[in-house]
Amino acid sequence: MVKELKTIEFTVIENGIQRQITTRHGAYPNLMFLLKNELQLDSFGECGGVGRCATCVIKTEGITGNSQIKDRNEPTTLAKLGFDETHIRLSCQIYITQDLNNSIIELIEL
Repeated sequence: MVKELKTIEFTVIENGIQRQITTRHGAYPNLMFLLKNELQLDSFGECGGVGRCATCVIKTEGITGNSQIKDRNEPTTLAKLGFDETHIRLSCQIYITQDLNNSIIELIEL
């Protein structure tokens, strides 16, 4: 029996333009790769997802579960840029799970 994966839908805001994204659990290694692919962002996520360059900074609203937890390099990298708000994140540190469903993700330009 094959387990059917639920659809994950969320809104992305880039330069004030909203776009609905639909994906499935694990379709990408993390949110950074999904955003880079779906929005065709050239200079986004330059370090390849290790949480050090901060070129994938986003503002989140409505993320739930374990995806709310800042881990690994993320707190240090964001602190160096002066971000200490819980809703400011590195998209490379957020996995594609149901925690993203119905959330709003806004790209932040540094």
